[in-house]
Amino acid sequence: MSEPAIHVEGIGFSYDGQLAVDDVDFTVAPGETLGFLGPNGAGKSTTIKMLTGQLKPQSGTITILGMNMPARATEVQARIGVAFEEKNLYANMSAKENLIFFGRLFGIPDLDPNTLLRRVDLADRGDDRVAEFSKGMKQRLMIARVLINTPDVLFLDEPTDGLDPVSSQSIRQVIQEEARRGAAVLLTTHDMAEADKLSDRVAFINEGHVLVTDTPENLKLTYG
Repeated sequence: MSEPAIHVEGIGFSYDGQLAVDDVDFTVAPGETLGFLGPNGAGKSTTIKMLTGQLKPQSGTITILGMNMPARATEVQARIGVAFEEKNLYANMSAKENLIFFGRLFGIPDLDPNTLLRRVDLADRGDDRVAEFSKGMKQRLMIARVLINTPDVLFLDEPTDGLDPVSSQSIRQVIQEEARRGAAVLLTTHDMAEADKLSDRVAFINEGHVLVTDTPENLKLTYG
């Protein structure tokens, strides 16, 4: 059995004495999509920030691709893709310019943005300024940006939240393609239907605790 791409053991984090994440454990295998499901304020975003090196766990351990976080954060960050719900794109640059710029940050000076734009159905809008894009188009461009470095692990925060059905389906298709390629995917959402469509397993988190982890089918059979 292959080593987990993500291995989280007993992590915890508090803000000013207020516990946000408490003794959380889970794993994600290469090619697996884990839906991290819970209401707003449950601890999902804090967990993701620890996994991506933005916060240091106050307890427990995180291993990604066999490397400890945050001790080897630079090496890990070169091999992951991250898309947060908030769009941190450059509005006055075109879609192509955004991708080329971020490609250079990853040390890819000859990135072909058109290939990525085709994958998210934005090939005909590559020269347009991002400021002119709809919410769904910006989200699809975010997903294209996540794929720049052909990541081994994807962290996606509410990737289809508030999008129209066409944009949502486009993003789901790319996520499924990346999982089939062998990337591990950690998908945070508060929408059970969305987790059901994309996830091999689902972890429910509330008030900083993971309450149960299982396949969507088993959870529906057990809890309805």
